[in-house]
Amino acid sequence: MITVTAEPYDGELAGRLVAALIAEINERYADEVQQWTEAEQKEDAIAYLAEVEPDLVRPPHGAFLVAWLDGGPAGCGALKPLDSDPSVGEIKRMYTLPEARRRGVSRILLTHLEAAAVDLGYRRIQLETGTEQPEAIGLYESHGWHRIEPYGRYRDTPSSVCLAKAVG
Repeated sequence: MITVTAEPYDGELAGRLVAALIAEINERYADEVQQWTEAEQKEDAIAYLAEVEPDLVRPPHGAFLVAWLDGGPAGCGALKPLDSDPSVGEIKRMYTLPEARRRGVSRILLTHLEAAAVDLGYRRIQLETGTEQPEAIGLYESHGWHRIEPYGRYRDTPSSVCLAKAVG
């Protein structure tokens, strides 16, 4: 059984899930990261961590949700206002633990994030994923998301894939 709860982004559980996400992203994009200088790596790590402020992923601006599978944490996702347009919601930190994959966790989590976007008054939501995450791209496209031009800090990143969806 899968359940979804709102949790604090600055809590210990969120920290563990986001750390697992970061480790996987670093592994999937290792070739790209190796090409960066040490200064660029530090700058990117700081930017990645700063993208999601705890106050922006709790009502009235957003949400941080955790999916639970058979009583244990299985995945997470955040919703926050888009930096360049606070009337648009942005999904961040979408992640499912490897042992919970292919069991519907990400689909249920995404459905809850989309519903939270509607409840918070967003009419459009968008996100960034990457070319090394084809399963994520497939999930979003199967949920009615469509590709858009890379935005913000992703504009000049060849591996970025940005998607959007009208909601509400």
